[in-house]
Amino acid sequence: MPSQQPQQSQASRTPARRRQRSTRLVVAVALLAAAAAVVIGALAASSAGLTAVAAVLAVLAGAAATRITHSELMQTRREAARDRAVQAQEYRVLTEQRTAESAAFAADMRRKIEEREHAIDVLERALSSAQKNAAQQTLKRGQEARRADAAERGRDDAEGRAAEAIVQVAELEAEIDVLRAELDSLRVAAARSAHRSA
Repeated sequence: MPSQQPQQSQASRTPARRRQRSTRLVVAVALLAAAAAVVIGALAASSAGLTAVAAVLAVLAGAAATRITHSELMQTRREAARDRAVQAQEYRVLTEQRTAESAAFAADMRRKIEEREHAIDVLERALSSAQKNAAQQTLKRGQEARRADAAERGRDDAEGRAAEAIVQVAELEAEIDVLRAELDSLRVAAARSAHRSA
């Protein structure tokens, strides 16, 4: 919104500037036309004194018209330079905003990637522990299977724990696969953002 207000005020000043310019140029042309008319009248009258006065008036009118035109040219150049400076400032602000947005996006991508990597590391440790537990339970089940019928209940319990451990391992592996897929998509998005920023 703040950038729109200067643009609106600048747009509202433009017609006033044009009216002022057109008025100045009309005055300059009118001075030259009046000087030409005076000179033509003096020449038609064939009077030396009147011709001299007309010549002086023509020189003064030409000088005034030149001064008005020069002033108009200088003002036009100053306004053009001011407009270029405003455009450069607006472009600089826009560039800073885009740079800040790109940096924020890159930081967010890095944070998400680090979070996924940490989660994968935690799950891999849990998976290792679960695999170790499953191996222990399987070994225990094998040992209990070789025992007498009196230990059958313990063997059933060991088989249940071993089955639970195997299910837990499968669940952890599936969760790690999901997190790795998310991590890959985040890395691709971050690489595309870095490519666009470059």
